[in-house]
Amino acid sequence: MINSPYTVEQHIALKRVSSIAPAPDGTWLAVAVQRLDREATKYVSDLWKVPTDGGAALQLTRGESKDVAPCFRHDGALGFLSNRKPNEVKPDEDAEKRMQVWLIPAAGGEPQQLTDEPLGIESFKFAAKADRMACFAPVLPDVPHDKQRETAAERAKKGPSVRNYRRQPVRHWDHWLHQNPDRANTHLIVCKADGSGREDLTPEATAELWIEPQLDIAADGSAVAASWSSVGADREEDSSVLVIDLSGTALGKRTRRLLGQAPNTNNDGPLFSPDGKTIAVTRSVRSAKVVVRPTLTLIDVATGSLRELAAEWDRWPHVSDWSADGKQILVTADDGGITPVFAMDVTSGVVQQLTSRAAGGTHSNVVTVDAERAACIRSTLLDAPECHLVALGKESTPAPVARLSGFTPGSAWAQIERIDVPSTDGVPIQAWIAKPKDASGKLPTLLSIHGGPIAMWGDGWHWRWNPLLAVAAGYAVVLPNPRGSTGFGQAFIQGIWGNVWGKQCYEDLMAVTDAIEQRPDVDAKRVMAMGGSFGGYMTNWIGTQTQRFNCLITHASIVTMGQFTGTTDHPAWWYLEMGGEDPYANPEQYDRYAPIRHIKNWKTPVLIIHGELDYRCPIGEGLNLFEALQYHGVDSELVIFPDENHWILKPRNIVAWYENVLGFLRKHML
Repeated sequence: MINSPYTVEQHIALKRVSSIAPAPDGTWLAVAVQRLDREATKYVSDLWKVPTDGGAALQLTRGESKDVAPCFRHDGALGFLSNRKPNEVKPDEDAEKRMQVWLIPAAGGEPQQLTDEPLGIESFKFAAKADRMACFAPVLPDVPHDKQRETAAERAKKGPSVRNYRRQPVRHWDHWLHQNPDRANTHLIVCKADGSGREDLTPEATAELWIEPQLDIAADGSAVAASWSSVGADREEDSSVLVIDLSGTALGKRTRRLLGQAPNTNNDGPLFSPDGKTIAVTRSVRSAKVVVRPTLTLIDVATGSLRELAAEWDRWPHVSDWSADGKQILVTADDGGITPVFAMDVTSGVVQQLTSRAAGGTHSNVVTVDAERAACIRSTLLDAPECHLVALGKESTPAPVARLSGFTPGSAWAQIERIDVPSTDGVPIQAWIAKPKDASGKLPTLLSIHGGPIAMWGDGWHWRWNPLLAVAAGYAVVLPNPRGSTGFGQAFIQGIWGNVWGKQCYEDLMAVTDAIEQRPDVDAKRVMAMGGSFGGYMTNWIGTQTQRFNCLITHASIVTMGQFTGTTDHPAWWYLEMGGEDPYANPEQYDRYAPIRHIKNWKTPVLIIHGELDYRCPIGEGLNLFEALQYHGVDSELVIFPDENHWILKPRNIVAWYENVLGFLRKHML
């Protein structure tokens, strides 16, 4: 668009603030920032030093590597993960394919490689006040440590490539999981803080650490905690907390316990208190009839006893960090369209909001800086993620400490409005409206439906579904939070649980559409609907239920129900989402809200987008939909990304995605 205030090329060129770590003395933050590489084909990452007193930010690392996950060592040195080429360690021709821990000395200087784990390191953490480090690393079973890299390279070159499975899941998001005895599995490793004294704490591990494991290490280095998976009674993954005592010195004789074990239960994000006596987790119990209800739970390390904190608080807490004195836990939670920072009192369970509701915004990556401050990454619908400081003990507006993204806030040319619309049952449905600032006349309007379905459109930045790109092209964008959205209470979320996807959630969306079509700034004759994942499913359902929209765009969508059960990466979770119904015993009942069963009703032009590496919503769903619509003579287009998964992540593919979307909109909306 000529003279557009914001283009997709500008969008992908922004720097992306991704993670932060506070220096031990609280004077600065280490910040990982993604950016385009020289050829604009992928994202690399640098580390920046951001003073907490408002001083100028300083770039610490450069180059075409990925420098991520900053974590300070007890002596003030800065550790991080990187795939940069080795300097003082023996040459590794495939080093760029693996991450290792690197270190910038406390006094400054060039980064030095700290580890040389044969198959790389997945994540790591230093003990805050001790000479100890813990990490996750893939390990080939029954292969000597000094032969791991050579053996892995030989097997990759010569095979065999066969996979053999005995249970689900077999895939996760965009990759196949390993159940074969000769494949590398994630192990929990500890060593000294200089990388020496390596010890494999879980040599027996196979599938226990295979799906996004999490770890923490006590500040004094006396114990390590890791999420530990096992097969639940519902065939979904249970997770407890594996705690291993590191105070002894005898290899292979560490005291180890599993804490928090219970049927159909997950304990996520274990985090030691400053004194190491308590572990905070986000704990939830799975049920086919009642939607999950995560709560902040404290586990006594000595006894294993559990204590639920603020159980009456009708929000979903995500554990971020402990306060310096261990008396509070900092959490974030979706709350009525925003995601503030809260402090939970460990003794009373009282919840205090720290970031101002009036200021709105979405906050994440919250870390304690000192007794009076925390740091976080904050964004809004009009501004990209940036580093901010949050005052502890009171509610206030977070203070920015640096601008690293390169984005000028969109408030000069775009505006945001919040609305609440009563649904068919009288329950209010919240939505955000983004539109060109001071626009005159009636605007073509996009109804953008979020994924999940248990998620929320919040006042926060979206790299993938950013409404500002459509606003810059002259559209209004409506972001509704229908039944199933987080931040509006457990009863509201329950409204999507079970095989009811096409019921009240659909009614909520139509109620919002009815309301916006009455607005003087919306052209009721030019309204469309779009969405990805669950939003793609709902777009498909809309296509079979109404012809009120000018066009539809459906990304990574679901069009079947029963067939989808056997092809998605986590079928056991899908059974739960569908309320425990049996797709094999009563397929017609199971498919009552499957869009494919009503495909003959679809008349609206549609753009179908799918990534070929998407195993959550497999490409067969997009192909099924395209063929069904082509067969019925519906105006339909199919766009496939062979090298993308559930999300479109590569810079040039992002450009192509937006070009296809905006081009389709111009064809049918302008």
